[in-house]
Amino acid sequence: MKLQHLFSIFPGIPENAFSHLEVSDICSDARKVIPGSVFVAIRGSKADGHNFIPDAVLQGAAALVVEERDKVPQSFKGFVLEVPNSRQALDILASRFYWDPGRDLFCIGVTGTNGKTSITYMIECIFQHANMSTGVIGTVNHRLGGKVWPTDMTTPDAINLQKRLYEFHKEGASAVAIEVSSHALEQKRVDSVPFNAVVFTNLTRDHLDYHRTMEEYFQAKQRLFSDLLWKTRKTPCFAIVNTDDRWGRQLRVADPAILWTYGHREGDFQYEILKMDFANTHFRIQTPAGDGEILLPMSGTHNVMNALASIAVAIAAGISLQTAIKALCQFKGVPGRLQNVPNNRSLSVFIDYAHSPDALENVLTALNRVRESLKSKAKIWIVFGCGGDRDKGKRPLMTQVALKYADHVILTSDNPRNEDPMAIIKDMTNELPAGEQYRIRIEVQRKEAIRLAIESSNPGDVVLIAGKGHEDYQIIGGEKTPFSDFQVAEELMK
Repeated sequence: MKLQHLFSIFPGIPENAFSHLEVSDICSDARKVIPGSVFVAIRGSKADGHNFIPDAVLQGAAALVVEERDKVPQSFKGFVLEVPNSRQALDILASRFYWDPGRDLFCIGVTGTNGKTSITYMIECIFQHANMSTGVIGTVNHRLGGKVWPTDMTTPDAINLQKRLYEFHKEGASAVAIEVSSHALEQKRVDSVPFNAVVFTNLTRDHLDYHRTMEEYFQAKQRLFSDLLWKTRKTPCFAIVNTDDRWGRQLRVADPAILWTYGHREGDFQYEILKMDFANTHFRIQTPAGDGEILLPMSGTHNVMNALASIAVAIAAGISLQTAIKALCQFKGVPGRLQNVPNNRSLSVFIDYAHSPDALENVLTALNRVRESLKSKAKIWIVFGCGGDRDKGKRPLMTQVALKYADHVILTSDNPRNEDPMAIIKDMTNELPAGEQYRIRIEVQRKEAIRLAIESSNPGDVVLIAGKGHEDYQIIGGEKTPFSDFQVAEELMK
């Protein structure tokens, strides 16, 4: 793409400015600059890209996008664009460089504290049954059909996001489901995605190490339903909102969008659970497209809500209710989301990503509800920890939830990062009710904690290993070491 064409979207660009230059790439990391690149200097929380402008110039950058022009070496002879917000400029340039790939895809954005991954998996399942080739961009990976790209964050930066959309479109995708994090919304990584439908799942305590307050966290999510829907070029567009959640009821939705709500007994999409066990949930739904019954091969009310949201997205895309029901009855589940670990010990062992108080409560409530419906005397064991370098305020809340809903609690290490695992566990045991300490066991080594739960449990018991879900690593210090809760549990039960 010619530099003149790439930058023509910005006002005041001279018509003949560097018109002969061919842009080879767009970068916000000076180490990745190659000759002919456009380097965008981003102010990050840990580093300021303006400090690396000389490195980008040395690597052969043909153009610079900056917030401070005086940071550009006087010797630089290339094109310089000064902007008030370089993150916003990066998003615009990335979309333009990859020829606005979202324009030709049915784009779905799913945001909220919990449920994003499960909903995108369910959407993928339904759309595939409707013969709509669908890409997914999320926490577990990026994928389209049999092709998989690894990822290390929920929502990629603007460059990699637009590049992935371009690759999806090139591979024949007709739709994409994107997990949209609050970080991505605040950092304007998805502003140039023209959404057809967006989903709000819920909002509970998480990421307060970044957002500071729940109101700031909510306002970041709000952008998807107001700012981004205002400027989407897709019509009709849909906002699908969980109004069982108090934050969902406060959400403002841009006028161009059609608002559909979902919940238990109120909303455009409603459900009624008929029967639930550790493996399946049988429920009835009411929708604007008709009513039906689903036997979902997953347990938990929260998964019923996830299914309801995915059905609403499918109907927004013109897929029939019956196709959606048929797909979900054959759903294969989600890695690390109440994922069952097969064994011959007569134990119900589950791996779940729950790493916030609300998510943990949802999972444990589901397991308790099943136990009650089966009139079982099974004990519920839970193994979990809390991540280092993250919101410390939720640590004792997690333990309080575990003590409320589980019979036996084993505290261990999660991803301690740069904190001492025992210091994290100490935070987790603060503010406990008198007399509750005796129900807690501590085993810092995660593998040994899982072993302790499995070997201490009796046939028929339930073991929940929470916090890391699909992750196949543990972050200790600055290093990732291989570790999979699923594989460890599977090996220990052989």
